[in-house]
Amino acid sequence: MWFAVLVGLALAIALFFVIPHFSIEGIRALVSKFSATTIPEYCYNLIEGVIRILIFVIYILLTSLMKEIKRVYRYHGAEHKTISCFEHGLELTVENVQKQSTIHDRCGTTFMFLVMIVSVALFSIVGIVPIDSIKAQVGSVGVMFIKLLVKLALLPLVAGISYEILKFLAKFDNWFVKIIKAPGLLLQKITTAEPDDSMVEVAITAFKTVQLLDSDKEAEVSKFNTKVLIDKAKAQLNKALKIDTNDSADRDWIITEVLKINRSEVANLKYIWSNDFDKMLEYAEERGTGKPLQQVFGYTDFYGMKINVSRDVLCPRPETEYLVEQVSKLIKENNYTDVLDLCTGSGAIALVVKRDNCSVNVTASDISEKALVVAKQNAEENNLQVNFVISNLFDKVQGEFDIIVSNPPYIESDVVKTLDPEVRFFEPLIALDGGKDGLDYYRKIVNGCKNHLKIGGILAFEIGYNQKDSVISILENAQDMVFDDIKCMQDLENNDRMIFAKLVEIK
Repeated sequence: MWFAVLVGLALAIALFFVIPHFSIEGIRALVSKFSATTIPEYCYNLIEGVIRILIFVIYILLTSLMKEIKRVYRYHGAEHKTISCFEHGLELTVENVQKQSTIHDRCGTTFMFLVMIVSVALFSIVGIVPIDSIKAQVGSVGVMFIKLLVKLALLPLVAGISYEILKFLAKFDNWFVKIIKAPGLLLQKITTAEPDDSMVEVAITAFKTVQLLDSDKEAEVSKFNTKVLIDKAKAQLNKALKIDTNDSADRDWIITEVLKINRSEVANLKYIWSNDFDKMLEYAEERGTGKPLQQVFGYTDFYGMKINVSRDVLCPRPETEYLVEQVSKLIKENNYTDVLDLCTGSGAIALVVKRDNCSVNVTASDISEKALVVAKQNAEENNLQVNFVISNLFDKVQGEFDIIVSNPPYIESDVVKTLDPEVRFFEPLIALDGGKDGLDYYRKIVNGCKNHLKIGGILAFEIGYNQKDSVISILENAQDMVFDDIKCMQDLENNDRMIFAKLVEIK
């Protein structure tokens, strides 16, 4: 885009200033060589102005022969019509806009013509400056280039004066002003054309958008959707993620999330649209702070269910899916009807159990109100009915249950301080810290469940990989209760991950 702008600017300066300047300098040299008559400087300026205007008119005429530029000129006409409709106080409808003229007093075409005229007057200053006095030092060619540089330096002043004249003339409509306006208005016959209704609709939408941006500085700004080459996109995402090119997993997951494609398809991408890339870059910058990818996206997939997550809840881990699978199996085998999920967090366990066992009554509790806000949102979005209770374990829970399942905090307090930053700083400490030995919640749940777990009911835990013997010991030494059929099950990586125990007696 910048290349196109620079080339366009260079072309404009070459066509309308460099060529006329060297043309008049050539004429000056010929007159000096073949004629003894001295021509006044203002005559050269007038001739240069005429050359510049001729080039401008020829340029416009030639571009008007191009199919795409003709279409642009029709949109130009639609713009003029829309502005005129607004200035006449009419409602901006296609019908009202089409009644207006394609010619407008403050058009850029008229402005360009005024630039040509004003430049004749201001460039006369160059003739007053005693540049020829340094010809001996820089030569004739040097003087020509110095004059050109002076003219280019005057361009901002030429443009500013021309703009003010354009605004001033727009305020009047007498015969004198009409004469001055006439050439510019005549040129508009070339640079504008009658639009069709769809072009008018575009112009109306554009005009209303500008009005919105003027009135509301916070309004969303649209951007052109351009192509970003995949190699360049990946490099920028890596930089935002603060990773090297060999660690591409997060980058690829971000690409797949935004484009809604499979990760295997990333390798076949040639480019990414800029609108999509902007979103990817936003995700990458968030991830670069250490924020878990699930929180960056705002959700994770848990056992085939979309679960919203935030800093107020623990991101459900894949290993917890094994616990849910076994709980659902027990429900079906024993026709259980009532399930309690303690320390529910995002509600992942409770919601999947309810989804896979729709006739079961599921209650989910958590001490965190913020966590339950997320859990309730997940239940609503997945259209599942679960009874949520704000409770410190069993404090406010009512009723008895066939299964009490829990993935409680089970990390030792000292170990919590050594966890990866993305866990330590972005997930709730209350969902991680299980006390000095990591077993506080297992003791509280085991010793507090006797009023809520039915005889023959199951207590189901997720545990840390090294906590099997400790949790079994807690169950075997429970106060006033006897648990039997205590089983530990492993995940697919052969880590001890789940413990199940049946309540057989209350003493």
